[in-house]
Amino acid sequence: MTTTLLTRDEVFEALKVVFDPEIGVNIVDLGLVYDADISETNDIAVTITLTSMGCPLGPVIISDIQQAAGKMEGAGDVSVRVVWSPPWSPALMTEDARDELGIW
Repeated sequence: MTTTLLTRDEVFEALKVVFDPEIGVNIVDLGLVYDADISETNDIAVTITLTSMGCPLGPVIISDIQQAAGKMEGAGDVSVRVVWSPPWSPALMTEDARDELGIW
C-alpha cells in the first residue's frame, strides 16, 4: 500500500478549523501557525505560538490542532511545539483576519 505524503499546505488548510476561542478567528489566519513538518510516515510536527505566554486556552488550542491534523487522511502521529520566538504580533495576521477584527 502506497501512502501519499501530506504537504505543509494541506496541514495548514486542515488547521483552519481550529479557532482561538478568545478571538474567534482561526489560528492560521491569526498567524499563530509557524510551520508544519511532515515525516516520510506522515507524522506531523506543528510549530505554533500563542498570542501571549499566559494564554489560558493554550492546551485547548493544542488539543484542537492534534484532532484536526489527526483527522487528515493518512496522517500519522501529530505533535505540537509552542515557541515564543519570533513573538506573535497582529502583523502576522492575514488581511482577512485583520478585516474580520477591524484592524487596519
